[in-house]
Amino acid sequence: MAKEVDLNCDGGESFGIYKLGNDEAMMTQVTSISIGCGFHGGDPHVMRKTVALAKQNGVAVGAHPGFPDPIGFGRRKLEVTPEEAKDYILYQVGALKGFCEAYDVPLQHVKPHGQLYNMAWTDEKLAKGILEAIRTIKPEPIFLALYNTMPYQLAESMGIRVAGEFYADLDYAPDGTTFIKRTHGEVDINATVKKVVKMVVEGKVTASDGKDIEVRGKSICFHGDNPKGPEIVKAVKEALQKSGVKISSLSQQFGS
Repeated sequence: MAKEVDLNCDGGESFGIYKLGNDEAMMTQVTSISIGCGFHGGDPHVMRKTVALAKQNGVAVGAHPGFPDPIGFGRRKLEVTPEEAKDYILYQVGALKGFCEAYDVPLQHVKPHGQLYNMAWTDEKLAKGILEAIRTIKPEPIFLALYNTMPYQLAESMGIRVAGEFYADLDYAPDGTTFIKRTHGEVDINATVKKVVKMVVEGKVTASDGKDIEVRGKSICFHGDNPKGPEIVKAVKEALQKSGVKISSLSQQFGS
């Protein structure tokens, strides 16, 4: 199982006068960040500040494009065609790439957000639209995806670099997918630490039916809008290092 893993968080999701998450504290603990690109959260000023903060902390930058749904934070289902989904990805990633280029920061990965991500697990045409967009981005970024889902398998078949993702603060369904949350509530830090170590070291997680399922990945996701996010990342990081797991960004793992 994985003995080297990236710690990623969703961030840069504040909008205008509304602040969400704790990017400053999270950025001192993680190795990668997936930045909101303005559709579900984030705005041009937040994107710029987050890219600058990531560079300051030596954190790799990825794009976190979602549905144009700021009121629902991208966590509501929308009816879109594969072509529309492709355009959404290219539009948002292009905006973030502009800030990355301004700060001389490589774009490491792309990770779809919320329901755009979840709906692609069961919609092959939607998944292909997302992946076709990623394949046209130059240089081609790493696709960050939940292990063994349809987008993950399609990415492999299309020759796109794909990294499996573990979820620290979401529950797993028996089929290996996760349950989406409108908001992130109270999290048991000790239980989360044990869960993550088990996923990374043993390649297993206990699903909602009480049975263990196989999981694989190169990165662990922590949600930046979780009130205890920085505390959770710190505890998990220390536990993993004690277990002999190396913490490194996806770029370092892929040698790019």
